[in-house]
Amino acid sequence: MAIPAGSMPEAPVCVIIAAMDASATIGRAVRSALNEPEVGEVIVVDDGSSDATAAVAASSDDGSGRLKVISLPENAGPSHARNRALELSNCAFVAILDADDFILPGRFRRLLRQSADWDFIADNILLIDAAHADAPLDVADIAEDGYMLTTLQFIQGNISQAGVERAEIGFLKPVMKRAFLDRHGLRYDETMRLGEDYDLYLRALASGARYRVVHACGYGATVRANSLSGRHRTADLKMLYEADQRIRAKFQLTAAEQEALSRHEAQIRRRYDLRAFLDQKKEIGLGASVAQLLGRPRVFWHVMAGVLRDKKQAHLLRSNAGTPMTLPRYLLPTRMAHKE
Repeated sequence: MAIPAGSMPEAPVCVIIAAMDASATIGRAVRSALNEPEVGEVIVVDDGSSDATAAVAASSDDGSGRLKVISLPENAGPSHARNRALELSNCAFVAILDADDFILPGRFRRLLRQSADWDFIADNILLIDAAHADAPLDVADIAEDGYMLTTLQFIQGNISQAGVERAEIGFLKPVMKRAFLDRHGLRYDETMRLGEDYDLYLRALASGARYRVVHACGYGATVRANSLSGRHRTADLKMLYEADQRIRAKFQLTAAEQEALSRHEAQIRRRYDLRAFLDQKKEIGLGASVAQLLGRPRVFWHVMAGVLRDKKQAHLLRSNAGTPMTLPRYLLPTRMAHKE
């Protein structure tokens, strides 16, 4: 429902949407944000799109004067786009919305009525098959209580486990207090195009942020079968594990946090080594690439394990080509609300 100009209740939330070539989904994202009375600004940054992303976003305006659409002349990455929006925003709270995702009704009302003892607050995410994203949603009645997320829990929650569906806590989209970001000089690292959310949230936690997670679900995320993490550029993986190194050098972490961060870094580094090997194989051939790896035994064995794992995954994908994805599902475990 459109909210008439001049009839807005207190609206402290700025929703930031960085978008590139998202004309098919940006309208739904914008409308879902404008439908929330607590939203005072929706800032769309068109990050060098080659399609009609900016025009479609602008056409989704509800006339309340809350929508701003900014177009960048060339693609600069989501971190730069979000930082640009942060420069333009005035609201006390900031929320990130991906261009192919959407806000579920009542999200900000539920989050903002929680006790105010937080700097970041996140809720559960409903993961939906992109092919059925416009179908009616059946969102469970989930309890709204939650817990404070520690730095250690956050790091551990971003380490993937073999055979377990991905549920990294870094995928959450918290509402952030603008005052905390400004006080600690926190912005997105514009050198990163992968894991930039993880990096910002971890730096915030290491700076003392109180990060509350509630069980209720207020964010809808679309999942595509071909959006595998292995499609990221090799350089992006390198920047991600180097971000762990920078955080370790800058912040005072406990021994347990250091150990968990080392495991996360090692996991990302293994992915980087595999991608670097595959890049090199294309450039100089299989034999020469393997010969170079033989001089690095530890790297050799985890690269070979990665090759075998990818082959197994490709085989499973071909075998299950006609099998529906196990969606929708929730990113985090849920606990149903108590019924009287």
